[in-house]
This record gives sequence, C-alpha cells and structure tokens, in this order.
Amino acid sequence: MRHRIHHKKLNRTSEHRAALHRQLAQSLFEHGQVKTTLPKAKDVQPFCEKIITLAVKVRKRSAAADQAGALSARRRIYRMLGDRCMIPAEHQGAYDAMSDAARAKTLRMASGRRYRTGEPKGRLAFTAESVMHRLIEKIAPKFEDRPGGYTRVIRLAKPRLGDNAARAVLQLVGDEASPGPLTKPAASARRRRAGARYAFAIQEAKSWGAKGRSSRGDGQSKAAEAGTKDAVADPAPPDDATATKTASDVDKPKNT
Repeated sequence: MRHRIHHKKLNRTSEHRAALHRQLAQSLFEHGQVKTTLPKAKDVQPFCEKIITLAVKVRKRSAAADQAGALSARRRIYRMLGDRCMIPAEHQGAYDAMSDAARAKTLRMASGRRYRTGEPKGRLAFTAESVMHRLIEKIAPKFEDRPGGYTRVIRLAKPRLGDNAARAVLQLVGDEASPGPLTKPAASARRRRAGARYAFAIQEAKSWGAKGRSSRGDGQSKAAEAGTKDAVADPAPPDDATATKTASDVDKPKNT
C-alpha cells in the first residue's frame, strides 16, 4: 500500500524522475511556461516552487549581508536544478545562423569558463545566459513579496495524440499573456454534417408550416365569402310569432 509516499513514480526510476524534474524546471524558467502531460505538471509543480523559494532566499540573505546563507541557498539550487546555458530569445535566430566555432565563443570564454549573464562581451553582440542567473536575477524579484503559489497548472482541452493523455500547461504566475476573446473549438466533420442536416430539417419544417397556414387561411376566407353570398341571396324567413303579431296589427282598427 502507498502509505507515506509524497510523489508519484511516473513509471520511471528515481534517477530518470530526477532528470525529468530538472529538465522541466529548467524549461519553465527559460520560457516562462512548459506544456506537458497533466500528471507530470502536477508532480513537478512543488519541485519548481521549492526552487523559487530558495532563489528568493538567496536575494533576501544577500540583501541582509548574510553571504554564508546566500551561498548555501545557491548550492542547494545547483544541487537540485543543475545549470545549463541558454540563448536569449531575441538572439536565437542569429545564434542558429552561426558556425560551430562562433557558437563556442558565444557560450564560453577563452579561459573555458561559461558566460552566465547574457550581456555582450567585447566583439560579441550577445553571450549565453545560465538558468540560475535568470532564476535569481529576473524571476525571484517578482515573487519576493508573494508567500508561495508561484506557478499554476492549466488543463488543456485536447488530449495528446497517440495515447490520448491529458495535457496541461505549467506556467509562472504573472508571465501569462491575455487569452483574448474566448472562441469555441473547431467542430469536427461529423458534427458539421449533423448540424447541416438539423438546419435543413428546421428550414423544411418552417416552409411546410408556412404553406399550411397560408392554405388554411385561403380556405377560411373562401368559406366566409361563400357564407356572405348565401346570406344575401336567401334572407332568413320571419319567425311565426312575429308574423302573427304583424297580421293582428293590420286587422286591428285604429282609434279616431
């Protein structure tokens, strides 16, 4: 029984699962959001929030002149997250067009040490940036006054093709763009055909109803006209009591 087990195995070994957490977290800090399956997003979310908490701790202890505490927090981040080079998005096209030798100069100094800040150096228009530098210098300042809850998981409507797995987006709070006007998802071909048949049936029913109302109206008007003509041609005979009263009034002499 799975008592006292905090995380899910995700059908992976512990080493593979740790590598998965690192890769997803690094991609999240690089791009601001990452799209994956729903179980992976839920499993890596606490891991990412713990790392952001450590980055906030680095900044606070550095501001308090606690260099030992800041260094300890940095080492914990490096042990959990690792570090990798990444090219700023605005320079990605230029980096892709470079030769291998030019790329190596962009990633590392002549001494072999890696660039970490992403700032231009000498003749280089840009250099590589490390994930830890972006996390501590650009992401952590946004959450210094926020007591947790740095990320959100948004479930996507369409599952993944192939295995029909539920997908989700794990993103940093505050970096999301406006979704714009909400639109309905595109209807499938089967639903479009059914809608066309339904619309055609409604149109036919309305047309037949209009024809029935017009025919009934013509019949009623013709019957009314026929009844009026018969009433004019053959007036109704007088009542017997009316006829007797009229005859007695004629025979009765007038008083003089």
